[in-house]
Amino acid sequence: MVRRRVSSGAVWESRYGYSRAIRVGRQVVVAGTIAVGPDGEVLGKGDAYRQTVEAFRIVERALGELGGSAADVVRTRMFVTDISRAAEYGRAHGEFFQSSRPAATMVEVSRLILPEAMVEVEADAVLPARRGGRSAGARPPVPAESL
Repeated sequence: MVRRRVSSGAVWESRYGYSRAIRVGRQVVVAGTIAVGPDGEVLGKGDAYRQTVEAFRIVERALGELGGSAADVVRTRMFVTDISRAAEYGRAHGEFFQSSRPAATMVEVSRLILPEAMVEVEADAVLPARRGGRSAGARPPVPAESL
């Protein structure tokens, strides 16, 4: 079976030998993703909601490059540094996945790879049996002004 890989360009991908996402057949697995910009700086420092949105935007871009969308996600994992802010992380998750409602896990961890990072997300997707294009019912992007 053909294996397709996507890189987001994050320094850790080449340093530690992994891909942002991999597609094998109809399955797509997206690696742990934090809210970082092209400069490697954390986006939305101190803002749990914005960091979650930005991380899921990176996930969504990786899915798109492999022919999928948020609508295809069947499982998410969120690793958070402050579980008392679950409503903020959850609000962002709900905006991306309200219609598809994947199985989801949120776990508190002591820290992430960058001290300013508050959330790291992973996603697994199963693409429908079809040719190319976006999935039916794909979620429209969260507008930047809602942040």
